Amino acid sequence: MTDRIFDVGQAEAALPMLRDLLPRVRDARRALVEASERITAAVEADGGGVSGSDWFTAQEHLRADLTTLAEEGILLRDPEMGLVDFPAERDGRRVFLCWRLGEASVGWFHEEHAGFSRRQPL
Repeated sequence: MTDRIFDVGQAEAALPMLRDLLPRVRDARRALVEASERITAAVEADGGGVSGSDWFTAQEHLRADLTTLAEEGILLRDPEMGLVDFPAERDGRRVFLCWRLGEASVGWFHEEHAGFSRRQPL
């Protein structure tokens, strides 16, 4: 992870990548949870015997995409919503530019110790 500070233009430039990556993260996370539940149920029922290759595949995809986000300095806040924060500064203080999958642009921010529910328009 980097200590990158974004301005609105840099955050906007990341949106095409995020529009592609965030649905994959959500899908891989769901697949991982479903495979884990299926494997757990099979182990409880008969001591195992269930192939877990889909679990490993989902885990590898999720790891790769989360690594990409970390390397870019983008913080994943909610994989189901596709909610991310971009570390930024506003009036000399640390804030987060806030964007969610489906929004047209980066138009919100929130204070460092606040969250999505307290975001404000830029």
